[in-house]
Amino acid sequence: MKMADSKRPSQVRLMAFLGFFFALFATGSSTAQVPLLMWPSEGFSLPPLGLSSAGHITSNDQLTAYLTSAFGHSPHTVLLFLQDKLSKDDFTVFGGAFGNKQDSAFQNLQAALQSSSSSVTLPALEWSGSSVIPALLQEKLGVSPLLVDADTLSQLSINTSVSNLLLINLPYCAGSQKSCKEVLHDNDEIIGKVLDIMKAKNVHYTAIYTGLQPSRVISETSMTNEGVGRSLLQTAAPTVKAPIVFSESGNPCIMLWAQNLSISITTAWIDLAAETPTLTGSVCNDTNSLLVLNYPSGVILSFSLSQQFYPVSARNWSTLDTVQLRANGTTATFLGRRGIYSPAEYSFHCQSVTSFQDALLVPNNTLQNVTEWKLNFVDFQIQGFGLNNGTNFSYASDCASFFTPGIWMGLLTSLLMLYIFVYGLHMIMQLNTMDRFDDPKGPSISVPQTE
Repeated sequence: MKMADSKRPSQVRLMAFLGFFFALFATGSSTAQVPLLMWPSEGFSLPPLGLSSAGHITSNDQLTAYLTSAFGHSPHTVLLFLQDKLSKDDFTVFGGAFGNKQDSAFQNLQAALQSSSSSVTLPALEWSGSSVIPALLQEKLGVSPLLVDADTLSQLSINTSVSNLLLINLPYCAGSQKSCKEVLHDNDEIIGKVLDIMKAKNVHYTAIYTGLQPSRVISETSMTNEGVGRSLLQTAAPTVKAPIVFSESGNPCIMLWAQNLSISITTAWIDLAAETPTLTGSVCNDTNSLLVLNYPSGVILSFSLSQQFYPVSARNWSTLDTVQLRANGTTATFLGRRGIYSPAEYSFHCQSVTSFQDALLVPNNTLQNVTEWKLNFVDFQIQGFGLNNGTNFSYASDCASFFTPGIWMGLLTSLLMLYIFVYGLHMIMQLNTMDRFDDPKGPSISVPQTE
C-alpha cells in the first residue's frame, strides 16, 4: 500500500455534480468550479443539504461545515475518486442527458446514485487552484489518505473500527489518445469495480467523486478597470441547464425544462432547480405519461400528461392534467384546467405557470394545511409524447396569445399615426387657389367719377 504522494501537483476544489437543473451567474475574473458527488452505501444516509438558490457557489467554509455534520465522531470509510480534471459540462456532454444510460459515459455512477438512499450534489464550489478536499477529509477523519487501485483494494484488509481514507486517482482525456468519452467511460468502469469490491467485502462506505481542477473555465471580463463613460450594455450568456429526461426501455419519452421550479409550502419560496432529482416512479406509454421528480429534501413533484384524438381538429392533442406536490406526508393536487395543451407531436412552453396569479394550475384540495401551497414555474417547457431524441424538444406551442399587450400597443399607435396622416392629406387636398390676381405691372384699374 502506498501513501498519497504529497509532491504531486494536486490542486483540488470541490464542486457538486449538476444534472440538469443548474444555472451559474458568477461575477469576477473567472468562474472556475469543480463538481462534487457524494453518496453512501446501503444502510447509511447523509444529512440533508440545505436548499440554495440557483447559481449558488458553495464556499470552503460551507463545505467544511457539511463534512463536519456528515462524518461526526464515529469511524467512517471514505472512497475519494479524484479525477485530474472535471467540470459539470462533462456530465451534460457525455452523460446522455443523465437519462439515457445507453449513451452515458457514467452508467455505473448513475446506478450508484439511483440506488443510494441519499446523495449530495454541489453544483458549484469556488476553486482558486489550492488543494482542499484531501486536506479537509484528512482533518475530519484524522487519518492520512491511502493511494489504492482496484487490484490492490481487492487484497487489502480494511479495519472498519477506525476511519479509512482510500484515494483512487482517475485520469482525464487531456494528452490521451482516447476521446474524452472513452476516458470517462473507463473511469466509470473503475468506479464500478471499486464499488463492487467494497460490496463483496461487506464494508460500508461514503464515496466522493470530484476533480483536481476544472476541465472547463468560463472567463469573464472584469468591469473594475474599465473607464466611466457611455458603452453598450451587455451581459454574459448564462450556462444553459440540461433538461430532465425520462427514458423507457432506452427511448426518451418525457422531457422537462424550467428556469425555476419554485414551491411555497409555508411562507418562504423554495427553488427546486437547485437540487438534482431522481425519476423513480416515472412511467410513460402511448396515451399517458407520468414524470415523478424525487428531490433529496423529501419533496416529490409529479406531472401527469395524457393525449387524446379530437375529430374536430383531426389530430392528437397533449394536455397536462395534474401536478401533484408531496411534502411533509401531505399531497396537494393542482389541475391544469386552462391553456396547458399542445399538439401531441409538439412541446408545451409558457413563460409563467402559476397556481395563484393568472393561474394555469387550479388547486383541487380542501385540506386546511395545503390550501396555502403555491407553485410558480418560470420559463416552463414540457413534452410527454413524440420525442425524437433525448436532447431537443420538438416545436414549442406557446401559451401566450398572438395579440400580446405589446402588439396591441403597436397596432393602436400605428392606426393613430395613420389617421393623422390621412386627415392632414385630406386637408391639403381641400385647399383652393384664387382664380384671379392683381398684376402690379399692368395698368391700374381706374374708376371714373361721375357727377
